[in-house]
Order: sequence, then C-alpha cells, then structure tokens
Amino acid sequence: MIRTLGLAAAVALAATGCGPQKSGAGPASPSSPVAGASPAASPSTPDDGKAGASSPAASPSQPSSSPSASASSSSPGVKPIMANGDESEQIRELQARLRQLKLVSTAPTGFYGSKTTAAVKSFQSQHGLGATGSVDEATWQKVQGLTKKPTEDELRPPTTNEVDAPDPRCMQGRVMCISKESRTLAWMIDGKVVSTMDVRFGSENTPTREGEFQVGWKAKEWTSTIYHTSMPYSMFFSEGQAVHYSSDFAARGYAGASHGCVNVRDKAKLSALFDQVKVGDKVVVYW
Repeated sequence: MIRTLGLAAAVALAATGCGPQKSGAGPASPSSPVAGASPAASPSTPDDGKAGASSPAASPSQPSSSPSASASSSSPGVKPIMANGDESEQIRELQARLRQLKLVSTAPTGFYGSKTTAAVKSFQSQHGLGATGSVDEATWQKVQGLTKKPTEDELRPPTTNEVDAPDPRCMQGRVMCISKESRTLAWMIDGKVVSTMDVRFGSENTPTREGEFQVGWKAKEWTSTIYHTSMPYSMFFSEGQAVHYSSDFAARGYAGASHGCVNVRDKAKLSALFDQVKVGDKVVVYW
C-alpha cells in the first residue's frame, strides 16, 4: 500500500465512504476531516451536486420538475420549457438529438448547462426561432422534427466523453481539472492537458463537492471504512471524497453513482495518473 500518511494516522483522520450506490440511496455518514484538505472544502447542498446519473428519472414525455417547466405547462398540450440549470431525462433526450444535429459533441448528461444553452441558441438562430437558449414548445417540436428518437446507446453512450473547456482555475500549476458537465477529468500541468478520462460523481443525495481543493493524501490500495468497498488508486481531496478507480463504474457506467467520490472507470489511465499526482496538487471540481 502506498500512502503519504501512516496507517494509524490515516485511519484516525478520515472516515472514507465512497462506495457505489443505486438510485435513491440515502445520504452517507459524515466524514471526518483529513489532513491537508483545502479550507474551501465546504459541503455542497444537493442542488450544487447533481450528477445526472442517479437522479430519479422522468420519462421523456413527462414534464420537468423544475420551476421554469411547471410555469410553462399551465395550459394543456404545451411542452414544458427546458432551461439552464434544469435536470431531467427529457433534457438527456434533447442533448442526444442536438448531438445528432452536430450541435454538441459531448455525451448526454441530463443536466442543462452552458454547452446545451449554446447549442439551443445556435439551433434557434438557424431556424428562425427566438434565440433564447431555452427550449419552448416551438423549439422542441422543431428539434424532434429534424431528428430521430435516440437509442439507448445515444442516450448513455459507452464511449469516452469529450473534455470540457478547462475552468480558469485549472490553467496554472498541476491540476486535476474535473468537469461535472462533460463528466471528465483532465490532468493538466501549466495549462497543458496531459491525459483525460471519464468520471462519475455522487448522487443528488450524496453529491460530489464543487470548488478548489488540494490532494491531501494518497493510497494505492484502500477500502472504504463506511461501505467496505475497494477504492484502488485513491487520491483524497475533500474530507472523505477522493478520485479513485471504481469497478462498479467500469461495469455499469452511468447507471450508478458514488457516495460522493469521483469514480474513474479506466484503471490503466488512473494508475498512470496516480503515479504522477503529488500530495498538494490542486483539484478543481466545477460545472
């Protein structure tokens, strides 16, 4: 086992709990602080930590539960509005259709972020619709008319995600730059991308915290002290949350979620990254 803290110190300082969970799993037990954790590592509210993969899924025909959606569906037959900040299975379908139109290149996440907003604006401009960036009934009908119903592989593709534009905080030094929107980790040194990999996050009940952190300690072999699941190549950055390999992610993909950790499914890539990352290196988790 490789770690930067002694075994006794590590056990005393951290209760680690990032095993896989199914949709609807309850919150994890609180973790104890870890030496070296960033002062910015304050817990997020569920609204800050939506991962898309394990939130309760609405069928594509059901209205979104967001306030903007319910406000627009007061009259019969009106499609719900999808807008920046919303999350639903209908948005996942929208993103898959926009990908068919080559307006987005990243895999669908079900979360309506900046890339989806820009793609919708572009579509609306091309087809003489008001370029608001939000989807109203006219926009949704036009998108549906120009695309085919997405397959399951299109909605949840097994292929590697395209890396998002780096957060400005990732442009200096040694950084694990982790985008929740594109679900990617980019290992960057002085603004240059060295390697990339797919990642998965916590569920809505146990979100992965967002912000700027530091790697507090590492363990090549580790077992969650709460869930008793294996966490190889763990790099802890925010109390009990870590970047680590997940066999569950490798097997089930985005059908599951972690209890807050950043899961990686490519063990070989993570092994190489583990050897390069040093305690004190920056970690940025962002939308």
